[in-house]
Amino acid sequence: MPFTVTGALDDGAAYQVQVTGRAEQPVIGSRRVRALVQMHEGRPVLLSPTGPRRELDLSDEEAVLALLRQQTRVQETGPGAPRAVRLL
Repeated sequence: MPFTVTGALDDGAAYQVQVTGRAEQPVIGSRRVRALVQMHEGRPVLLSPTGPRRELDLSDEEAVLALLRQQTRVQETGPGAPRAVRLL
């Protein structure tokens, strides 16, 4: 189920994308974020701060969101987004 992510890149540029769960177009809305996601395809990504680690599959919404959380400052996720693991 597609969901929206709002955040900022390292240079402060704001973005809003829709994570689609489709390998041919994993995110819609920002060319820079789409390039970032595609650049990391097949590389390991931590799904939470303590793991587990999974190779980034562009159709894996949870892994794409985890990558965005690691590489950008995610400010908000919309309805349908996988939940983040919180550490106590």
